[in-house]
Amino acid sequence: MARVKYTDKDVDLVARMIRAEAEGEGKLGMLMVGNVIVNRLKADCLDFKDLRSISDVIYQVQGGNYSFEAVQKGNVFYNRARESERRLAKQVLDYWREHPSKYSLWYFNPYAPCPPTWYNQPHSGQYKQHCYYEPQANTCDSVYIG
Repeated sequence: MARVKYTDKDVDLVARMIRAEAEGEGKLGMLMVGNVIVNRLKADCLDFKDLRSISDVIYQVQGGNYSFEAVQKGNVFYNRARESERRLAKQVLDYWREHPSKYSLWYFNPYAPCPPTWYNQPHSGQYKQHCYYEPQANTCDSVYIG
């Protein structure tokens, strides 16, 4: 059973996003970014309440800006998803979750050492240039399920 319900359009959207956000970090880096997308859809807490689709997650606006830099800058639309990214997107949507993104709801590239918190949430680890952050204990239990 898949972690979330999705369509072929959702696979393509996640594939385009992981390519735009993490192509330089290889397959594992793209999987981790994709995992954050799925976690946000499953979370239904904190800043991610009432997100009901992959599209809701990708195009979420917070503080007047899109949540993801690739959408803010528009480069998510510049490249079509290749079959390799589509396979990775399907893997994340179906089952993939690993540390440090396993329960993460946030990631970013600080171009410096990872700060110990991000949006007041603890640092869970780093992969290449991206720092990952998961919710504090008892603030978003739904992200820890499936």
